[in-house]
Formats: sequence, structure tokens, C-alpha cells
Amino acid sequence: MDNLDNQVITDYVNKNIVFFHEKRIERLKKLNINILLKKNPYLFKAKNVESAGELLNGFLDAFLSSSEEKMFGDFLEGLAIYIASKTRNGHKSASMGIDLEIIEDSSHYLISIKSGTNWGNNAQHNKLAQDFDLAGRIIHQHNPQIRVFTILGICYGKTQTSLHTKGYWKLVGQNFWTFVSGNISLYKEIIEPIGFRAKQHNEQFMKEKGKILNKMTGEFISAYCKNDGGIDWNKLVEFNSGNYDLEKIRFI
Repeated sequence: MDNLDNQVITDYVNKNIVFFHEKRIERLKKLNINILLKKNPYLFKAKNVESAGELLNGFLDAFLSSSEEKMFGDFLEGLAIYIASKTRNGHKSASMGIDLEIIEDSSHYLISIKSGTNWGNNAQHNKLAQDFDLAGRIIHQHNPQIRVFTILGICYGKTQTSLHTKGYWKLVGQNFWTFVSGNISLYKEIIEPIGFRAKQHNEQFMKEKGKILNKMTGEFISAYCKNDGGIDWNKLVEFNSGNYDLEKIRFI
């Protein structure tokens, strides 16, 4: 395993974190109010939200939170692959469901990278196990003697290393970053470069968010507020969830 200078990681992060911020703004600009109003209206009614601006801001934050988790997960996946390519001769995998492959001596590691520990329902874990099995069988067809190890790598979290019931290892947080780099402290060392120009990027994002929020709040008031200014919750819920067609169905 090769040592990796922290400046190399910093340079990679500084260059590529920009794309995450650009995607955040691009995602904002593609939004329209009909997409936003698919979020759960019952939740905000239960929280006694009665201001159109507050409601739209809540919808927008909920939407952005889920989309940003995915976008930032893609960034962390790329970072892990890059580090492994420099330290362990790793490479991005072309196999279905596999992100990273590392071949060392008589061992071949197949690694699927996810962001947080909450990833995956039972069906998704079953699918991952199937992907690992298929990729492993293909490898053994070419080299029956090589040992194949399958790993679910989680970028953050405190769960201890374990062998999943589906047959693959689960490496989380510090353990995962140590595995791909050989550096037991890497999980802490990457936090500073990830914040590269964060204030500058976020100021631009908040400016764009304000524009979108103002525009959509005006559209919402026009379409979903009563003459007295109150939110027409019946109309909003009808748009969000109205789909009655049970008269067409005959349950047996």
C-alpha cells in the first residue's frame, strides 16, 4: 500500500467539490412549484404552518435535503475511488452494483460505496448480494485461485465492522476510509478540504434559493391561498393526493 500526501487529496477535493455546489444550484433552477408540492402537506399542517412563505421554504428544504444527500454521496464515492487508485491500485468498477475494485496479490476486493448507514432495505441488500455474487463468479472464471472479498463501504457512521447476513463485509466511517487509504486518520483529515470556499459557494446558493423561493411563493399564493390570505389546505391536498378511481376497481 502506497502512502498518499494530504496535499494530493486536498487538490482533488478543491477541484471536485465545486461540481457538488454547481449541481446544487442547477437542481434549484430546474425546480418548479408542481415538483415541490409533491412533498408531504400533512406534516406541515401538523406543525401548524400557516404562512405561504414558511410552507414553501419547508417544502424546499425537504426537497433539497434528499437531493443533496445523493449528490454529496456521489462526491464521496468519487473521492474514495480516487484515493484507492493512488494507494492500493484501485479502479472504478464496470460491474453492475459495484463501485470500486482493488486487486492485490491473490486477493480481489469488490466494493459498493454508500453514503450513510441508513442505506438499503431488504430488497436492496438482496440485490447487492446478487451483484456481488455475479461479479465474483466472473472473476473466478478468469482466475479460479484468486480470493474474492465483497465489501459494502459506508462513508460515515460509527457502526462496527461486521459480516452481513447476505455474505459481504460492512466497513463504516473511519474503518472504510482506513481500508481504502491505509491512513487511520484520513476520515478526519478530509473534513477541512471539503469545506473549501464553502462560505462563498453557500452565499451564491442562498442567493439563488431566495430567488426561487420568492417566485414560487408568489405562484403558491395565487393558486392555493384564499381571498383572506389563508392557505387553502383542501385545494393543496387535492392537488397533492387527489386520485380517486376506486369505482373502477372490483376487489374480490
